[in-house]
Amino acid sequence: MKSRPNTMYEVRKKRARDLFRALKKLFPKQEHALTELTHWKNPWELLVAVILSAQCTDKRVNIVTEKLFKKYKKITDYAQVSQQDFEQDIASINFFRAKTKNIIAAANIVITEFNSVIPETMQELITLPGVARKTANVVLGNAFGKTEGIAVDTHVKRFAFRYNLTDEKTPEKIEKDLMQLFDKKDWFLVSNLMIQYGRQIAPARKYDTSKDPLIKIYPPAGEIFRV
Repeated sequence: MKSRPNTMYEVRKKRARDLFRALKKLFPKQEHALTELTHWKNPWELLVAVILSAQCTDKRVNIVTEKLFKKYKKITDYAQVSQQDFEQDIASINFFRAKTKNIIAAANIVITEFNSVIPETMQELITLPGVARKTANVVLGNAFGKTEGIAVDTHVKRFAFRYNLTDEKTPEKIEKDLMQLFDKKDWFLVSNLMIQYGRQIAPARKYDTSKDPLIKIYPPAGEIFRV
């Protein structure tokens, strides 16, 4: 007879395993990508797009980057553009002034400190202006196929709350908890599946939870949590 988990960690570990198994059945042909940003053709362009996407929809960023990446073809173009000109190019993006400053500064740092090559480690990426762990995880996973953590966006954060996988509030601490619950080899896929779940089945607004197959794994999740 199997013993029941008797600590919060063990309970959450089992729940995480059950949820992961269910998510893989829900999305058996999921695209292995952590973003719906579409116009990037190299790691630098992906980094720019992800910085722009903070507190902004991927749809809006795709509209802007379609023109942006045609205008600025090399990282040196970003390093040399004026703040005012670049602000005009991305004016429809939320917080465009701060993002302009970060992108121009990041371009200069990549050129001078990394020989114009986007670094491929978490430790190096997060030294760039405008780059936190979530952004770095997306770049590492999509551009380099590397996994150093779990990208915690709004969908992942909401999932972790709803299914009681963490007591933390900040993305960095939530990520740490999730990394302990899921095997490292699954970290990239875990983020992807939670994001797909949030986009396709469980939005932030109220919805018909009776049609949500994950609720039976943890019934309290039927009560909508707002993040």
